[in-house]
Amino acid sequence: MSKNLWDSLLVRADVFGVFLVFATAGAIASPTPRAIATQTPTVKTQEVQSQTETLSATAAKVAITTQKTNIEPPVVADFQTKAGIAMARTEAISGISTPAASEIAEKPTPTAPTSTTADTSVLEQLQHYSNESNVDDPMGQITNASQFRDVQPSDWAYEALDRVVQRYGCLVGYPDGTYRGNRALSRYEFAAGLNACLRQIESLIAANGADVVSRTDFDALQRLSQEFRTELTTLGTRVDNLESRTAFIEQRQFSTTTKLSGTVIFGLTGVATGENALGEEIDNVAIFGTRTRLDLDTSFTGKDVLRTRLQALNLDAFSGTSTFTPEGDLKFAGDTFGTGNSNDIEIDALLYSFPIGEKTTVVLEANAGAPDDFTNTVNPYLDGDGDLGALSNFGTRNPIYYLVDGAGIGVQHQFSDNLELSLGYLASDPANPGEGGGLFNGPYGALAQLTIKPFDKLTLGLTYVRSYNNDLTAGSNRANLRSALLDNPNLPAALQPFAGSEVSISGNSYGLEASFELSPKFVIGGWVGYTDSRLRSGLGGAIGSGDLNIWNYALTLAFPDLGKKGSVAGIIVGMEPKVTGASDSLKFLEDKDTSLHIEGLYQYQLTDNIAITPGVIWLTAPDHNNDNDDVVIGTIRTTFSF
Repeated sequence: MSKNLWDSLLVRADVFGVFLVFATAGAIASPTPRAIATQTPTVKTQEVQSQTETLSATAAKVAITTQKTNIEPPVVADFQTKAGIAMARTEAISGISTPAASEIAEKPTPTAPTSTTADTSVLEQLQHYSNESNVDDPMGQITNASQFRDVQPSDWAYEALDRVVQRYGCLVGYPDGTYRGNRALSRYEFAAGLNACLRQIESLIAANGADVVSRTDFDALQRLSQEFRTELTTLGTRVDNLESRTAFIEQRQFSTTTKLSGTVIFGLTGVATGENALGEEIDNVAIFGTRTRLDLDTSFTGKDVLRTRLQALNLDAFSGTSTFTPEGDLKFAGDTFGTGNSNDIEIDALLYSFPIGEKTTVVLEANAGAPDDFTNTVNPYLDGDGDLGALSNFGTRNPIYYLVDGAGIGVQHQFSDNLELSLGYLASDPANPGEGGGLFNGPYGALAQLTIKPFDKLTLGLTYVRSYNNDLTAGSNRANLRSALLDNPNLPAALQPFAGSEVSISGNSYGLEASFELSPKFVIGGWVGYTDSRLRSGLGGAIGSGDLNIWNYALTLAFPDLGKKGSVAGIIVGMEPKVTGASDSLKFLEDKDTSLHIEGLYQYQLTDNIAITPGVIWLTAPDHNNDNDDVVIGTIRTTFSF
C-alpha cells in the first residue's frame, strides 16, 4: 500500500475505524427462495448473472458525490449506470439457454472489451467477500461499539470504533453480533468500504451541513479516493465487458420466462445369471436402451413453476421381459410389467407449483405426479428419479411411496427448519369417465408425512399412505397382486388358476425413513415399510376376501464426493415387499421364503454435465422363492444433462 494511503490513515483514528467497519461489513448474499426442485440454468447465464449482481452491489456503494472527492464524473457515474443496465437486462433473460463458452469466445461482440486477468481477479475477490457470511440480513445499526460480541473496551481500536458511531453513525457488523476486526481484507474490499463511508458522510452533509465533517477528515478521505481510483476504474471496465456479454446472450435467448433443461440416459444392461419367478433360466442377453427428457420450466411471478416434461424411452422394465417380478426393475426403464414406448414422445409430467405465503408450497399435478414432487423421501444422494442415484425402483425410495402417483394435488408446509408437513392426493386414472375410473372412483393414493430434523445431520420421515387399487411396484408378485393378475401373461404356478381375475385392493401403509450424515463423506440411511392390504374377491369368487400383511426394509450407505467432487458411491441392502402373513382364506398368497436385494453402484461425475454409473443388482431367491436361482443384473448408465 502506498505512502499516501498510510499518511491518510494516520490523520485520524476514527477515520481509520470507518474504513475498517465498511471493509468488513460487505454485501451478504441472500438465500434463494424455496421452490420446487428444478434443473440448474445454463452455466453461462448463471455466471453472467452472478457476476453482474456482485458488481451492481458494488456500484451502489461507489455512487458518491464527485463534488466532494474530485473524482471525475465518468469514473463513478458511468460505472453505476452500466452496472444497472447490465443487471436489468440479465434479470430479463435469466432463464435463457446460452451458447457454449467456446462459441462466445469465437464470436465476440465487436465492441466488447477484452476480459483481463486483473478483471477476473477483481470478480473472484468480490464474489468471495460477498459470500463469506451466508446469512439473510446484516446486523442492524448499533449505538455503541461494545454491542459487538468480539469487541471489548480494552481493545486497542475500541475508542476509534466508538467515535465512528458517535460522530458518523456508520458502524455495522455481522448478523451474529460480531465485528471481525482481525479479518484480512483486500484493496478491492477496502475501496468498496471507503466509498460506502463517503456515501454516508455525503448523506450527513446533505442533512446537517458541511460542518458535520471536519476538514481534516475530509482531506484524508479525498486522498484515499484518489489512491483507489485504479480499482474503481478496473471494476468499471469489468462491467463494460459483462454488458457486452449480456447483449450477446440476449440476442440468442430461448425465452424470457421459460428455462429449457434436459437429460439423456444411455443404458447398457443385462442379466448375467439366474432364474425368473417361473423357475426358468433367464437368457444372458445384453440390451441397450435410452431415455430422453426435456423439461420446460416456466415462471410467471418468479416464485412459481409450470413444468412441462417431454419424454421418450425404449428400454423395457426387466419385470416384463425376464424376471416376471418387480424386484429387478430399473428406475430409468419402462413401467412395471410393461414395455418401453419405442421412443414415442409423450408428456411425462405436467405440474404447476406456487407458494402461499412464506412457508407453504402447493403443487398441482396434471400427469405422472409422484410424492417426491412435494415431499422429502429421505434418501439423499440415492433418490435421483432414475437420472442419478440408485439404479432400481427399490433402491430409490421406500416402496410405499409408489402407491401414490398420477394427477392431483400436493401441499408442503414448513413449520420451521426442523419440522415439515406434506399432504397429497393423486389419482392414477383420473381421465377415465367409466366405472372404476375418475379422480375419486378409480385408483388413488393419499399421503401424509411429517419430516423431522432433530438436528442438522439427522432427518426422519413418518409416512402414512391410504391407497386403492395401486401396487408397490417392487417386491414379489403376491405383494403386487393386482398388477400380477391383470397385466402379467406369465404367472407363478400358485397364481395360474386366477389369471385374468379382477381384484379390488385397498391398503393402509406406514413408513419410517431415516438419514444420518455421519460425516460429509458418509451418509447412512434406510427405511421400514408396512402395508395392510384388504382384498375383495375377484370374478366368480376365485380369490377370497381377506387381508395381506406386507413388509419391506432397507439399509442404505452413500459416500458423497468419493474419488471426485460430485461423484457418489452407494450400497443398498434390504428386503423388497414380501407377503409375510394373510387371512386364512388367502394363506396360499404368503411368500414362503425371503429374497434380499443387494445393490452397489458408483456414480462417477465425469464432467458437470456427464455422469457414468456402473452398478450391480443381486437378487437372492427371486420372487421370495428359494427354488429360483439368484439373479445378477449388471448395468452401466450414462447420464447427459443440459
